[in-house]
Amino acid sequence: MSAQSRSLLTVNGLFAAANALSGTFVNVYLWKARHDFSLIGWFTLVHHLTMALTFWIAGKWVKEHNKMNCLRAGVAVAAVFYSLVLWFGARAADHFVVLGIVQGMSSGLFWIAFNVVYFEVTDPDSRDRFNGWAGLLGSGAGMLAPWISGLLIVHLKATVGYRLIFSISVAVFVIGVIVSFFLKKRKSEGSYEWMLTWNCLKQKDTAWRTVCLALAAQGVREGVFGFMIALLVYVHTGNEAKLGDFSLVTSAVALLSFMVTGRLLKRKFRRNSMLIGALMLVLMILPFFWKVNFLTLLVFGVGVAIFFPFYGIPMTSTVFDLIGGDPESAKRREEYIVMRELALNAGRITGTAVFIIAVQLTSSPAAMNWSLLALGDSPLAAWFFMRKVHAV
Repeated sequence: MSAQSRSLLTVNGLFAAANALSGTFVNVYLWKARHDFSLIGWFTLVHHLTMALTFWIAGKWVKEHNKMNCLRAGVAVAAVFYSLVLWFGARAADHFVVLGIVQGMSSGLFWIAFNVVYFEVTDPDSRDRFNGWAGLLGSGAGMLAPWISGLLIVHLKATVGYRLIFSISVAVFVIGVIVSFFLKKRKSEGSYEWMLTWNCLKQKDTAWRTVCLALAAQGVREGVFGFMIALLVYVHTGNEAKLGDFSLVTSAVALLSFMVTGRLLKRKFRRNSMLIGALMLVLMILPFFWKVNFLTLLVFGVGVAIFFPFYGIPMTSTVFDLIGGDPESAKRREEYIVMRELALNAGRITGTAVFIIAVQLTSSPAAMNWSLLALGDSPLAAWFFMRKVHAV
């Protein structure tokens, strides 16, 4: 990979490390203050709504101005988010709307810029490898950072431990901003088309209608599982160190799986790889119907760590290959990346909303399991919509 690809991976790794250090425990921090699944759901819903809106608005900044400053702003706002958590302290749960908005802005600013630069520094032949390395670095961060955080929170006074890890995250984000200056300023061209997503989806003969359905289906699972599994580990163990151990084991497995899959996966195998991954992601939910405890959660986590790269890498690479499929599409890469994220966040918002309704209607463990299974089936729908796109 090029030097710019390596620099982008470094910034991504630092962003992932800082979020893994504290992000794993933000929901636990809010849970300890309120013991309310629906509050965590609302915090997540606000995050996804703000992220989608930020993507759409920031698309103009990235298209017509300095995309590197947008990326740096995303990292800087992430530092502001953890500074606010420190500032609010025990009252953080009372300010979940503000926190959700700030975190959503951070995610939107960072990922719109990151995805555009990622598209520009990779090509169809290097994209699977880049995604493999990105997953590897993310898994490495997810392996060590939460484990260290869990030990610090348990061995220090809880309040002191949380303040320490949130402070370290702020420092790592600052380092990420500094490293981002090693990325070259990239040329901007063209005018931002605000309504491209709507205009594109109105066309009957475009692959993007199918792809957006697949992305929305992918987002349904991500919206809930992204926060719920870690929270369940804490709820059923009552110990942050156990959550750190969970992240250590599952991320170590994911690191190896991303490394192997990223190296070996070829374009012609993407459709079958994605089907295998989607099926296994669904099957991993079934142990919850026997019992939800640390062991079954660990079985789920390890299984997902093994098979998610089979599903995630082909999904991401295929969508970005479609963006670069012809010169006209590549010129509108910012708009298509915004469309990709709007579709993902539509799914995330839908999945989170369904979860909130479910937990407000009943607190039955069986109902929770069925909700997770229903939402967790969405990778199969994503494969169904993508199966013909892989062949294009």
